[in-house]
Amino acid sequence: MKKLLLVILMAVPVAVTAQSATSGNAEKGKQLFMKQNCYYCHGTTGQGGRDGARIAQTALNVQGLIRYVRKPAGAMPAFTEKILSDQELTDIYAYLKSLPAAKAPKDVPLLLDQVK
Repeated sequence: MKKLLLVILMAVPVAVTAQSATSGNAEKGKQLFMKQNCYYCHGTTGQGGRDGARIAQTALNVQGLIRYVRKPAGAMPAFTEKILSDQELTDIYAYLKSLPAAKAPKDVPLLLDQVK
């Protein structure tokens, strides 16, 4: 029983460290998103634009986002570890997850309705 308790107590700091390494800071992520010009294609709120996909509230998990940013498809440039670290991408992920999701088309009033 004592050995089991010792093993559990030794594992707790490792689990806490691993958890904190995967958590991101949304404010830092926003700064990086702007600094690295992600907004140019994806919009300042991640809602997409002329050249970029809608990425606010992405369905990817943080590891999926990191993999995609490292080896993207299409016209997006690759961001290597020299440009953005995994922690910086985790911060960007936290920012993207903090953004509101896009409204459903049925919830967007027509411009003509706004004029009335």
